[in-house]
Amino acid sequence: MRAVILPVLYMALALGANAQTLDDLRVGDMRGLVFHDAPVPVPDTPFIDMEDVEHRLADLQGRYILLNFWATWCAPCRHEMPYLNTLQHELGGERFQVVTLATGRNPPPAIRRFFEEEGIDALPMYRDPGQVIAREMGVFGLPITVILNPDGQEIARLRGDADWASPEAMALIRALLAEEEG
Repeated sequence: MRAVILPVLYMALALGANAQTLDDLRVGDMRGLVFHDAPVPVPDTPFIDMEDVEHRLADLQGRYILLNFWATWCAPCRHEMPYLNTLQHELGGERFQVVTLATGRNPPPAIRRFFEEEGIDALPMYRDPGQVIAREMGVFGLPITVILNPDGQEIARLRGDADWASPEAMALIRALLAEEEG
């Protein structure tokens, strides 16, 4: 009997958890994630990939984007990157993508070496060498992570590093995606 009741109870609790608001899910490292009262437009400033091909945030529209501003020389950024990689492996797809943007002086060989050493295999290697997009988006310290809605607008921001592979972070991103469906 207990073998039947426990799974049913667990399922009921899990379904009840889905009814939580995004604010309720801001626990652990996610406490610092601030949701804006209204979506904020982002600049149309280009950034580049490792082959110096230009891209824009508008190119990423149509899904939620977790955009992480980082640098190879930033210790908290380096600590956070494997968590971002795990988040992309777990939840990345047609509706959600983690995008990393190295801002400032980050030589391509240093970015490649870091990704290789840390086993970062699911994240793009985009660069903002002149810190233009970072400045336009008010990134004054690293790391900074912003969440963009499918319309390409900023809806949330977290200053500092976080464990994006934690159960709390995963639950928050899943709830954000479920909110879009509902």
